[in-house]
Amino acid sequence: MTDPARTDRTALRSTLHRRGMRMTPQRQLVLDAVRELEHATPEQVCRQIQHTTPTVNITTVYRALDLLEELGLVRHTHLGHGAPTYSVEEHEHVHLVCHRCGRIDEVACDMLDGLAGDLLEQCGFTLDATHLALSGTCRNCRDADTVANPSASANGKEPR
Repeated sequence: MTDPARTDRTALRSTLHRRGMRMTPQRQLVLDAVRELEHATPEQVCRQIQHTTPTVNITTVYRALDLLEELGLVRHTHLGHGAPTYSVEEHEHVHLVCHRCGRIDEVACDMLDGLAGDLLEQCGFTLDATHLALSGTCRNCRDADTVANPSASANGKEPR
């Protein structure tokens, strides 16, 4: 089995080399932190790195994230009202964000093919689902609500 972090390092090094740029320890630290944290804000990435390398500052993190996104190695998504979060670009997916507990799940973009087709046909709009976060209630929160308020689920209504 291949090590995803090693694959990222190889991809980053070769992509930078083709562009006449060099691999820096800071860029590698940012990429490693994004992989480890999964969905992280720039501030979270910076804090993670500063545990081992206190000299890395937030400006360096933002610049590295911008470059890594330009190179197609990470992607940012707005999961709520706060700062964007970054994740390693391994596969195209849509984020499902529970507005109650904050849980983040990923589903394949093709789950939205019907919606994408309708938007194109009816509105002439091409959906970029890879940059999409849908807000709702996760199964765990919904199940907890059903236990707490069985009459609401019997009526087919989601508790508020």
